[in-house]
Amino acid sequence: MTYLELSEDEGSAHKFYEVTVKEAELTIRYGRIGEPGTTKTTVCASPEKAAAQAAKKIGEKVRKGYAPAVRGVRQRRSVTRRQITSTRSTATQAPLLWRFRSGSPAFGVYVGEEHAWVGNEQGDVYTLTTDGRVTGRFGLPDGVKCIVADDWWIYAGCDDGKVYDLGGKVPRVAYEIAQDVDIYWLDIHDGVLGVADERGGLTTVDHEDEFQWRRNAQGSSGWMVRCDAESVYHGWSAGVARYAKRGGDQLWHTRTKGSVLFGWQERDEVFAGTSQGWVHRLRKADGSEAAAYKCDAAVFSCAASPDGEFVFAGDNHSSVYCFAADGTRLWKLGTGCGSAYSMQYRDGRLYLVTTDGSLACLDASQGAVLAAEQGTLPTTAEVSGAGVERVAAGAELETVSVDAAASGGGVEVECVAEGGRLRVRVVTPGYDATMRVQFPKDVRVAGARYLVAEVRRSESGGFYRARGEIKRLL
Repeated sequence: MTYLELSEDEGSAHKFYEVTVKEAELTIRYGRIGEPGTTKTTVCASPEKAAAQAAKKIGEKVRKGYAPAVRGVRQRRSVTRRQITSTRSTATQAPLLWRFRSGSPAFGVYVGEEHAWVGNEQGDVYTLTTDGRVTGRFGLPDGVKCIVADDWWIYAGCDDGKVYDLGGKVPRVAYEIAQDVDIYWLDIHDGVLGVADERGGLTTVDHEDEFQWRRNAQGSSGWMVRCDAESVYHGWSAGVARYAKRGGDQLWHTRTKGSVLFGWQERDEVFAGTSQGWVHRLRKADGSEAAAYKCDAAVFSCAASPDGEFVFAGDNHSSVYCFAADGTRLWKLGTGCGSAYSMQYRDGRLYLVTTDGSLACLDASQGAVLAAEQGTLPTTAEVSGAGVERVAAGAELETVSVDAAASGGGVEVECVAEGGRLRVRVVTPGYDATMRVQFPKDVRVAGARYLVAEVRRSESGGFYRARGEIKRLL
């Protein structure tokens, strides 16, 4: 038996590769360090052929940087979950239009034009229509930390250190975070991923999942990271800082009242909720404070309306707040379903994911809030996800013949080995064949060709991005 590991101090690769030969039987086991991995067994024509095949496989891995190691020395990645005691709010009950119970505490939420996504600690990601009907369920291998959007693409960051693309029928691995990074929060813009961690550090990787830069802040608990076209905004125990997206130079640092526990951004401003009950509204240009909003307890989530007219916050006592832009508190209401770990405002509604695992839709209109304060509440619809099939993440692909692909549309791409890494380029005429394609990591096979539903040029114009279903060509 030969056991190898690849573990880069600043990269994302922390994997093992184990080759066992028993007479004519060749067994290969591989995966992330600390996890069971995938096992494949092949019966060769003779013991000699099995040994030769094993030597070939080992040589390929060594040339890619794998080295002999002692199994068990490196451990599974560290995982930190937010631990709070969520007490019941004494405020008036909020007007909830519907509520979906996901089954365990939920952190991740994203709301688009037609659908909302919620992810929980059991690794379940549900999709619902904005009127509260469950339309799908993904099963990820570990707890969901957050769900973020990047133009058309939706990603879920998980406690297993992977970021999954949720754009197809099956979740695919888009990024793998370094083993020594205890992930607290993630954000992404134009393929560049920002990762905030337990030590207060900030790491960025590009669309090919390659390390860009890392900054270690003076403090801990990086619960905030937000990315835009030019910068990455990082919030931790000592405040909020802005870093240049290219190169990572610090552009400003603003201290906050208490440790930063959550962050939100709009076009020109970032918002940071803190342990001392404040939401700081900071100008992106220079970090100066435009306004501050005071809650009655530690702020675990915040959001704003796109025009900046309203600012929302959720505390660890199951209350949710709304403020006017100038800092005036407009209302405080109880969620009725735990403290809001995350939130998002859209089209007059506030979507909350909470400590009891609920995704709740709150009617934030002036009329609904006034009626609630006077004791009149809508009937909250209890949404059920019973019978919705759980689609697990995986690397298996549907296969299709080249002839069938030619008549069915789509874009053909090819996976090639370059410099010890697997790259993907477009084969279909009309595209720039020199540009790389952002493509799921777990389905790449050197020499293989694939049919993807769509390929789009990135916002920066420097690479393509695959979108939709992927099939392997025979």
